[in-house]
Amino acid sequence: MSVANKIRWGVLATGGIATRFVNDLKNVPDAEVVAVGSRTAETAVAFQEAHGIPRAHGSWAELAHDPDVDIIYIATPHSHHHAAGLVCLHAGKPLLVEKAFTLDLAQAQDLVTVARERQLFLMEAMWTRTLPSILRMLELIADGAIGQVTSIHAGFGLGIDFDPSHRLRNPQLGGGALLDLGVYPIHFTQLLLGSPTHVHSWAHLHPEGTDARTGIVLGFANGEVATLYCGVGGDIRSATVVGTKGRFEFTNGFHNAAGFTLHRNGSEPETITTEPSSLHFQAAEAGRCLRAGLTESPLVPLSSTLSVMHTLDAVRAQIGVVY
Repeated sequence: MSVANKIRWGVLATGGIATRFVNDLKNVPDAEVVAVGSRTAETAVAFQEAHGIPRAHGSWAELAHDPDVDIIYIATPHSHHHAAGLVCLHAGKPLLVEKAFTLDLAQAQDLVTVARERQLFLMEAMWTRTLPSILRMLELIADGAIGQVTSIHAGFGLGIDFDPSHRLRNPQLGGGALLDLGVYPIHFTQLLLGSPTHVHSWAHLHPEGTDARTGIVLGFANGEVATLYCGVGGDIRSATVVGTKGRFEFTNGFHNAAGFTLHRNGSEPETITTEPSSLHFQAAEAGRCLRAGLTESPLVPLSSTLSVMHTLDAVRAQIGVVY
C-alpha cells in the first residue's frame, strides 16, 4: 500500500493495553493515532477525549471503513480478535492483532487466509519478538556465542490472583493464564527452536474452568527440550536459554527485557544492555512493513503465529480448558 507522511493508526477497543499502545506510539516519529473505535460511541468518545485522538467511532465497522486510517490495532479481549479482525480485513484494512492472536488455531487460520486472499498486511502483536534485547540475543546466537541451543526454561507468573468476575477468570473471554501469559514463553521458545514435536502439559484450574497455573514441557526434533510455566498467584518472569557453549539469563523479565546476561563457558558473565522495552517497537515494525509493501513481518511471521496457536491448542486439550 502507498503510505504518505505519517502512518495513521486506528485503535479498536479502549482498555488498558489500548491506552499503553497509544502512549508508546508517541515514540514512533512517523506514526500517529487518528481514530478510535469501540462497540459504543460513549466509550469511544471517552477514550478519544482522554488521549486527544481526532475521531471516535461507535462501532468496529465505522472504524474499519474510515478512509483516513492506514492500519488498525485490535486491542479487544482474545474472544473478539477473530470477529473484529474479519470486519477490518473485509473493509480492506491492514492489522496488528493483540496476542494471543485468536482463541484457537482455526480462528487464526481464518484471519490469515482472508488477509492473504486480499493481500493485506497482518501481524500478531507479539511485541517481545521486536524488542532490541531479543534481536541482540538472536545476533549472538547466530554468531555462535552459546553454541547450539539445547534447552529453554521460562516462566511468566503474576504474584496476584484475580476476582472471579475478572476477565482472566472468564472462559467465554478466553480467560486464564495460558493465552495472557503462557503465550510469551511459548513464543520465546518457538522463536529459537521452531515447532515442537511433543507437547506435555498439566494445570490447576480455577472453579470457572480457566487455568490458574500451567506447566508445559515441549520436545523438539533434534532433541531440544523446553520447560515452561505460566500462572497467577506467584511472581516469576525469568528465562534461561542453554547452549553447548554457554547460556543467556533473563532474570528481570524476558518478555519485556532491556537486557540479559551472557554466560560463556569458562568466562566471566557479560551484561548485555539494550533500549528499554516498549510497545512502540512492534508499531514501528508494522509501519516499516507497510511502507515496504509487505503483507507480513519477518520478525513475527504468520507461520510462527499459526505454529504457536497449534501449541496453545494442544496444551488446552491436555489441561481441559474449553472456551
